[in-house]
Amino acid sequence: MKKTIAALLAGSTFLVAVPASAQAVDESPFTGLRVQAVTGYDSVTAGSDDDDDINDNNDQTADGILYGAAVGYDIDFGGVVVGPEAEFTFSSADTDFNDGDFENFGFGNVSAERDLYLGARIGAKVGENALAYVKGGYTNATFDIRSNDGTREFREGYDTDGYRIGGGVEVALSQNMFINAEYRYSNYSKAEVDFEGTLPDTERFKVDLDRHQVAVGLGMRF
Repeated sequence: MKKTIAALLAGSTFLVAVPASAQAVDESPFTGLRVQAVTGYDSVTAGSDDDDDINDNNDQTADGILYGAAVGYDIDFGGVVVGPEAEFTFSSADTDFNDGDFENFGFGNVSAERDLYLGARIGAKVGENALAYVKGGYTNATFDIRSNDGTREFREGYDTDGYRIGGGVEVALSQNMFINAEYRYSNYSKAEVDFEGTLPDTERFKVDLDRHQVAVGLGMRF
């Protein structure tokens, strides 16, 4: 009889503990759907394969401001927070035109355009209101390329594929509002030329572009 009572008490304790634990996770500020505005510093540089250190006039870095939006869905498992995310941004990053020199980046003068990212992140809670995380995934970015053969200027659109990795910290301002800051590195290794009009796009070819970004975000959870 005593064993039966002890078993019942243990089971009751377990049943009480499970809902309490689930409730704690449900009340986490790091779970559920999130949307946010994104802005920050954007720098695109020629990678080691296309780096040109011979001509000092070459501007091999396109610097500017990134801006856009991101969406994600996080699941708080208690010890870790995991979830997929997507981001769509534009950038004002652009190379300078130096002394008639178009031979930048190894293939032309560059302006960054839109950037699409699909990936996931995993993080660990730091106290009750902060989350430290790492992230990674696929990125597809487009660039406006301008070149010159001495008499004519050419303008083409490059569509590039690569990967992104990064990390950051998110702070919950309330149950439904947060801010975050992160560093991201992207590398683009494949590209195609997108021609205007009826001309077909080119086959994929190799490129080497590095991208460094420091971004901040302000968002809401639902």
